[in-house]
Amino acid sequence: MRYIFCGILVAGLLVSCNHLIQGNDLSAADIKRIGALGILDKDEQVIKFYSEYKKSYAGNFFTEKRIAMYWIDSRDSTKNVIKTAFYKDIKSMDTVYNAGLTYSPYILVTMNNGSSFKVSVGGGRKEFKLFYMDVLKSWKGNQRVL
Repeated sequence: MRYIFCGILVAGLLVSCNHLIQGNDLSAADIKRIGALGILDKDEQVIKFYSEYKKSYAGNFFTEKRIAMYWIDSRDSTKNVIKTAFYKDIKSMDTVYNAGLTYSPYILVTMNNGSSFKVSVGGGRKEFKLFYMDVLKSWKGNQRVL
């Protein structure tokens, strides 16, 4: 019983530390790290960002050009996951609010080629909705521009 309580406490502390942040609140080191992953051009500005762990290991964000996510496994690089989609290449974006007890709500991004990936967005329902509405606006405004 004690182990279950400790596990719930640790999970709660990890989740409570994670929240949506504005892109201009990311540090220069954060921006450099994301750029090194190949999912952020020098002229791109992150609009909103969320990490379900530490920013150096996990991130979900969108810019004026794309939506992206990354998960970096420091012990085994074969488990790294990096996904990005330019708005012109996206067929649809759907929300999943109830992703289960241990998962953050997410946006399911489906590409024109049929592939898909998830962009996690933690925080409350209001934060999730604001993130989704903002990325939807960017997508609709830039689908054919890029």
